[in-house]
Amino acid sequence: MIDQTVFENKTAAYYTLGCKLNFAETSAIGKQLLHAGVLRARKGQKADICVINTCSVTELADKKGRQAIRRMIQSHPGAFVVVTGCYAQLKPDEVASIDGVDLVLGSEQKLDVIRYLDDLKKKDKGEVVTSKTHRIRTFVPSCSADDRTRYFLKVQDGCDYFCSFCTIPYARGRSRNGSIADLVKQARDVVVQGGKEIVL
Repeated sequence: MIDQTVFENKTAAYYTLGCKLNFAETSAIGKQLLHAGVLRARKGQKADICVINTCSVTELADKKGRQAIRRMIQSHPGAFVVVTGCYAQLKPDEVASIDGVDLVLGSEQKLDVIRYLDDLKKKDKGEVVTSKTHRIRTFVPSCSADDRTRYFLKVQDGCDYFCSFCTIPYARGRSRNGSIADLVKQARDVVVQGGKEIVL
């Protein structure tokens, strides 16, 4: 059981690299932290928690991920730094070895981030929590707003094809999706919020 008081008067900053799915998932992480009482840091405000959601589609994406992690650490000294996303899933030890990283969450853990934020104390070396992708069976829906009218709704995750050029099955696991009823409910919620367009 997490002591929710650890989140009182805390702020978080987010940085997302890669696909629209990552943006939807970062939005879901932000909502989870907000529900726990963590506010989004304003521009220029030092955050208590930094969440970097990475991509790993190419070696260049890995490099951009490392650069983004270091920039966030430099911009928010003393913050508890969480790195997740495809780069974190595929190369967790490499990510954990970056000075200042406290927690590395894999594909299955990222949308349950609260569970892994126990005391927000800085660590000497990043803790790694990942699952083997072939064991991932959960699907967590997520939706994010691109602007005031366009939303991105996650309807599927992972892939069952193992193309020689693609990392998705290794980074996100096998194909899985939510129920049609849940996805329709999310889409209706978007309309209630004023959304005019939903990208699947």
